[in-house]
Amino acid sequence: MPNYEIENARMAEGYARVCGVDEAGRGPLSGPVFAAAVILPPGLEIPGLDDSKKLSPKRRETLFDVICASAISWCVASASVEEIDRLNILEADLLAMRRAVDGLSVKADLALIDGNVARGFDIPARAVIKGDALSCSIAAAAILAKVSRDRLCLEHDRLYPGYGFARHKGYGTKEHMDAIRRLGPCPLHRKSFLGFLERS
Repeated sequence: MPNYEIENARMAEGYARVCGVDEAGRGPLSGPVFAAAVILPPGLEIPGLDDSKKLSPKRRETLFDVICASAISWCVASASVEEIDRLNILEADLLAMRRAVDGLSVKADLALIDGNVARGFDIPARAVIKGDALSCSIAAAAILAKVSRDRLCLEHDRLYPGYGFARHKGYGTKEHMDAIRRLGPCPLHRKSFLGFLERS
């Protein structure tokens, strides 16, 4: 279960406002990549907070509201399909995370970034591998990013029926790939991710 050990250690170094940052949507074939940044009150207990991948959609939705109501500051941002295709997914991912950190209404003085890359931020940033399973603030950010992206996928399903976005959330399931072969890509698809079409 995530805890505040990492945040507390950084605050002991003199950082007053530590934000957790995570992304959602790095792997799908379609849609933007989302990121969130969250500053939680030190030691705040949020019952059930965990790695977002271990939580049901309903539980994530409930925690989304609790996190937004409890956080000192939070921001959700994204990078578009066009930016993903132009920059590559890693750079677009970092761009979305920088936008989330920059969008905090209460500014952080240190960012804890889930993963192994933390560069280009306007404030000090440290990568935390498997951070969403270790840090409460990163776990909270992961939930905000995941729920925000999943909600957009429901809208995508209404805009482009037939692809099944509400079910697979853009990931490369057999249903999704079969739909792309049958219907062709739609404007939501990442052209740089569709190499399987050339091989099929």
